[in-house]
Amino acid sequence: MQTSKTIVVKVGTSTLTYDSGYLNLKNMEILVRSLSDLSGQGYRMILVTSGAIAVGTETLGLPERPHALRMKQAAAAVGQCRMMHIYDKLFSEYNRTMAQILLTGEDVENPVRAEHLRQTFSSLLEMGVIPVVNENDSVSSAEIETGSSKVLGDNDTLSAIVAKLVGADLLVLFSDIDGLYDRDPHKYDDAVLLKRIEKIDEKILAMAGSSGTWRGTGGMVTKLSAAQVAAEAGFDMVIASGSHIERLYDILEGKEVGTRFVSGK
Repeated sequence: MQTSKTIVVKVGTSTLTYDSGYLNLKNMEILVRSLSDLSGQGYRMILVTSGAIAVGTETLGLPERPHALRMKQAAAAVGQCRMMHIYDKLFSEYNRTMAQILLTGEDVENPVRAEHLRQTFSSLLEMGVIPVVNENDSVSSAEIETGSSKVLGDNDTLSAIVAKLVGADLLVLFSDIDGLYDRDPHKYDDAVLLKRIEKIDEKILAMAGSSGTWRGTGGMVTKLSAAQVAAEAGFDMVIASGSHIERLYDILEGKEVGTRFVSGK
């Protein structure tokens, strides 16, 4: 395992759930099977998962996503339990052991806590365990309130910080978009998918739009923020469609899938 590569895979809510809030078991099964198989090949796999509030909303029978912070956190607590139960069952089917790690901004900002966290990840990976990570929404409002924390605030950023913490070789973000386009593909039929980004300059950042647009908070803005963390830490990052999780194999083989941000290191 000393020569194996460490891969962090982040999967968004739109990939893991339907609009109804029910879990997309097909996508979850493909995801778990792929991670388990790659772990068997010797890769050190870490999963950063979203979806707790959406699943909790459905589980509690609420008519819509809660608006009050305390109700969002309650839904997250219920949804996280349901998701981990399903993940554990699926990983067990493929003879893999998973571990749940819930983080807050203080966990990665405080040097002592961050070092303990790094050692925990290291121990789990050495034993072939697949850590499943999420922000601890039941006690942290950073992601729920979209950016109220300077450290976390969304799972795109969280996954990049985790990847930096463990010294990952690659970060893959599976989302409801294929990658970074030069313009809004929903408005322009001739929008071009940018397959390789070697430098995140002002021109690239401008393509992300601003908060409230189709690529606003929780969209391309946060993904480019994650890409900047990756570039500074020295590992590549790929944005790809969550509709084709099985293409993770192609990504690891270096094939053109989605948009790859090359660190240069």
